[in-house]
Amino acid sequence: MTRPGEHVVSYNSEPFDIISSRPLKRNLEAMQRYDIAIVGAGPGGLACAIKARQLGLRYVLLEKGGRVFQGIIDSYPRGKKVYPTIPRSESGPFPIPELEPSADNEPVEEYIAKIEACVQKLGIEIRFNEDFQDLVKEKGGFQVVTRTGRYAARNVVLAFGSNIPIDLGVYGEAKTVARKLDNTEEHIGAPTLVLGGGNAAADVVSTLSKAKRAAGDSTPIYWGHRKEQFKVNKEVARDLGEEILLGGNIKILVGAVPKIGEVDEEGVERLIIHTRNIHIGKGVELQQGMSFPMKHVIACIGTQGPAPVFERLGLQQITCTEGICRIGKEGARLILLTAACQTTTRGVYTIGGAISPVHIVVQDEGSFRETKHSNLIFTAVRDGVTAVEDIARRLAEEKET
Repeated sequence: MTRPGEHVVSYNSEPFDIISSRPLKRNLEAMQRYDIAIVGAGPGGLACAIKARQLGLRYVLLEKGGRVFQGIIDSYPRGKKVYPTIPRSESGPFPIPELEPSADNEPVEEYIAKIEACVQKLGIEIRFNEDFQDLVKEKGGFQVVTRTGRYAARNVVLAFGSNIPIDLGVYGEAKTVARKLDNTEEHIGAPTLVLGGGNAAADVVSTLSKAKRAAGDSTPIYWGHRKEQFKVNKEVARDLGEEILLGGNIKILVGAVPKIGEVDEEGVERLIIHTRNIHIGKGVELQQGMSFPMKHVIACIGTQGPAPVFERLGLQQITCTEGICRIGKEGARLILLTAACQTTTRGVYTIGGAISPVHIVVQDEGSFRETKHSNLIFTAVRDGVTAVEDIARRLAEEKET
């Protein structure tokens, strides 16, 4: 019987393929044991591999996609600028200079090309199309189980980011609402609603506005946010301001709350948003709203950390409740980590977007501290370097004993 926080799999159990429920054959004698298995080849995972190579550690880097930085490729709109943003609490420089975006704010396509050239130049080996399935604890370390194989390692770094979309929370269904801008041409000639109050939404608004201007399209872009204030960094705000000055038809909707997903009489899937309350008197309110075809709605309302995956792996989390969390949202599940990004399971680390935007730091004296964690390229790279340096230190100490 397992206790809270323990791993749910036994040392001697056969690992199973989660999809087929068939046991994977063991061949431990033929398996190479790595010092580190890294899951995810985004900024954090690649930083881990580069640092491990620099420190002479044996590593394997696993990526479920077909290219390095696949998560950025999938989530950034075409032509989006990539910024070398450093959090206010940090002083820099970039822990691994090769991964730093250009100060010229290069488009994402140029940045990815630079990263791929860096991978080739440094000789970083990446095993693509390795979809992470499970983590099995065994004597001396772990087995990382993917859809196609197993990898034995003394330590594991989970760098698979945060890519589970936050639910819109509407009555009915809104499954066809896009979560990113795939093709600007699809929105030419039609009013478009962009939901979200952060950098991702602002980027989409700016990119769409630029495309509409170039096409001579005067249809508006409605930028809606459920709160009264939008929060974007200065670089994104500058780009958006320039677009507005150049004549972009951008209309701001504050207090815009998605309410209903429905299919209208003509069979068109629509999203209804609430925009305003007008008090008539004696408890009566007139509610105003707008309805958009879902094919012209882009919801950039963020993603949540992989709490269900952490739960399945037995990595300890805390549920935010009133009086415990001051930063995290009530009901959110926050992962417990050391300052070096190690989880409560010794030898398992998690970094980058997987722990954004908040986590709990377990301090040396045993106390807990709720900490903000920016979902930035810089932060992921810093986390990767910190984790590998801690692993190297632990391995050196084990050799001495």
